[in-house]
Amino acid sequence: MRGRQREIINGTYKRASSKDRLTAQDREDGLGGNDIGKGSGNPPWIRSLPHVIVAALSSFLFGYHLGVVNDTLESISVDLGFHGDTMAEGLVVSTCLGGAFFGSTISGWIADGIGRRRSFQLCAIPMIIGASMSATADGLGGMLLGRFLVGTGMGVSPPVAALYITEVSPAFVRGTYGSFTQIATCLGLICSFFIGIPAKDVSRWWRVCFWVSTVPAALLALLMEFCAESPHWLFKRGRSADAEAEFAKLLGGLHVKSSMAELSKTDRGDEVDGVKLSELFYGRHSRVVFIGSALLALQQFSGINAVFYFSSTVFKSAGVPPDIANMSVGVVNLSGSIVAMILMDKLGRKALLLGSFMGMAMSMGMQAVAGSSLVSGSPVVYLSVGGVLLFVLSFAMGVGPVPGLLLSEIFPGRIRAKAMAICMAVHWVINFFVGKSS
Repeated sequence: MRGRQREIINGTYKRASSKDRLTAQDREDGLGGNDIGKGSGNPPWIRSLPHVIVAALSSFLFGYHLGVVNDTLESISVDLGFHGDTMAEGLVVSTCLGGAFFGSTISGWIADGIGRRRSFQLCAIPMIIGASMSATADGLGGMLLGRFLVGTGMGVSPPVAALYITEVSPAFVRGTYGSFTQIATCLGLICSFFIGIPAKDVSRWWRVCFWVSTVPAALLALLMEFCAESPHWLFKRGRSADAEAEFAKLLGGLHVKSSMAELSKTDRGDEVDGVKLSELFYGRHSRVVFIGSALLALQQFSGINAVFYFSSTVFKSAGVPPDIANMSVGVVNLSGSIVAMILMDKLGRKALLLGSFMGMAMSMGMQAVAGSSLVSGSPVVYLSVGGVLLFVLSFAMGVGPVPGLLLSEIFPGRIRAKAMAICMAVHWVINFFVGKSS
């Protein structure tokens, strides 16, 4: 009995001694003092936050270019000589989507070939060149070529951002950090709406709107030079020492060994096998690829991008000034994304998806009532505008941020980049047809 008590005392002493041997850096990361048990379980989230914020710049650009032609399309068509040509105006929107489809199809091979950091820098190049071409265009051809180049960068960035954030984030905040992409997209949309306000009154202001987008694109390319590379990608390339160094940068020294052990267990053998397309389309991974594609297809079939592309027209018909309408949509979208960020790791992905789809169904019910003969007068306006805003809010709380995050979590590391490329290609195809049919 005394021997057992001695072991307990000695064990307690040893644990206390190990606590005293924590380094100063570990204490800065919140791993010392009374939080030792908690710190050992969860890495410090603050270390990976700057890397996630820089990656989210790509999502800001994504949102900005989605909304930049909303208020400026009319002045663009007047200055470039195709005012009243609905086909040409539609091409200004759809050419960007065509470029995005092309970029998404090659994004997986780029991300696996040159790494996540270089992929961000690579996608920034066509965004800078394309925006500059659009800003200086003197005809429809130059505008369309610029929009196609911008779209190519837009197609590469979303799957790479989802991959990178998933692979550099601690597991316990992965859902929260994954929501940053949706929040950044909302901020990009709001920024494009805000900057586009003078376009109707100031001649050639639309050129300024395109020039502005080159600044965050240049920042993305520059700041990525100082960000960590994905340890998962480095490990797959056989660069274990570099992967350990990046884990130390992202999670702190105490968590390197456990993270490398987990990585070795989950990604074992990834570096020696290539991924064949046949495995993704009709092989053993075809089912999970189908599920991922279906999630993004349902996201687009909801028609959310039709609201962003044509929100000015929709609200104008209800007597709401376009500027107020666009800002309202942006603010509601941002608010829902912030709520999703808070709830993502608390309620889980499935609960948010189900609640989001239910809210969108309710909003469609409001729209149906507004369009029927059951109501007339001012209630029609309230139901129409309220239904659209509820639709955007519900979308932002689940259907918007969850699929991209969920895809990066359900795909095995070996196929993750290429499978996400295929799913995003499906996303852009449906996005194109939804936009054309709206």
